[in-house]
Amino acid sequence: MRRPWLAPLVPVYAAGWLLRAMALQHGWVRRQRLRWPVISVGSVSAGGAGKTPLTIALARLLVAHGMAVDVLSRGYGRKSRETLLVDASGDAETFGDEPLLIARESGVPVLVATQRWKAGDIAEQQAVSGCAVHLLDDGFQHRQLHRALDIAMVSAEDLCDHLLPAGNLREPLRALQRADALLVRDDDEQMLTWLARQKIRQTIWRYHRQMQWPTAMPRKVFAFCGIARPEAFLRGLRAGGVEIAGERVLRDHQTYAEQDVARLCKELQQCGAHAFVTTTKDLARLGNRADALRQVAPVFCAEVILQFADAVAVVERIRTVCAEARGQV
Repeated sequence: MRRPWLAPLVPVYAAGWLLRAMALQHGWVRRQRLRWPVISVGSVSAGGAGKTPLTIALARLLVAHGMAVDVLSRGYGRKSRETLLVDASGDAETFGDEPLLIARESGVPVLVATQRWKAGDIAEQQAVSGCAVHLLDDGFQHRQLHRALDIAMVSAEDLCDHLLPAGNLREPLRALQRADALLVRDDDEQMLTWLARQKIRQTIWRYHRQMQWPTAMPRKVFAFCGIARPEAFLRGLRAGGVEIAGERVLRDHQTYAEQDVARLCKELQQCGAHAFVTTTKDLARLGNRADALRQVAPVFCAEVILQFADAVAVVERIRTVCAEARGQV
């Protein structure tokens, strides 16, 4: 989401980013190293890039190839501050919506901590997943933790975006130079062309992203979400032939209060929709409040599924870097 009225603050943010980059480069900030290899998943964007579906897809892929995996996350938006092992049957207020969703969808242990190296340290002490590979969720900017492989998602939307707080970019695009592999949607020709012009050295992995929902979902729905790029959610529904009779866009990571649920129910009835449809993250944040929606109309969830174009190459690269990292410990 762009906020052009905040453009005067961008130089202040940029200066802060530059100072932090210098501190990390010159070793003024201590970097932690875990015993097990760390694979970082992230992007230069603050939200909406698809990092959560990527983490889920990567966890599933590695498990399917016989690798023990856990996920380390900050747990953005949670009220608790302790280092916790996520309970998949728990709530977003305790663990954060994204870690809760990752735990439910991937089936691997997920730990949340303000300082993610502490989550990794606990995971290793308790051996929550055996001799594991740590996946560092949304970790591209979390440079205090050493990683064996840095994966960054990129898209054409990043090319025309701006730094925070006016735009959605946490870092300038030149920060992508420190990534080991770049993940690009297979139909994102604009980004692929831009990368070719940059003559980058990084590996480029392509992926396919698809939105799925239950076949029983009525065609005429009321859509709502509180995510960083709501237009992608709404566009995906329309592209699939769904008739959106009404819609409500909330703040990214917004916690649902009773008045929010009441307003959604009222708006669905006013527009004549036959069901609610939302994202997996929003359903996680709703928790038990989703029952109030179900008293008015069925609630359906649209899920983003990510598949690697060359999954074998991804697994082999990760196996290689993990073997090298273990040899260095």
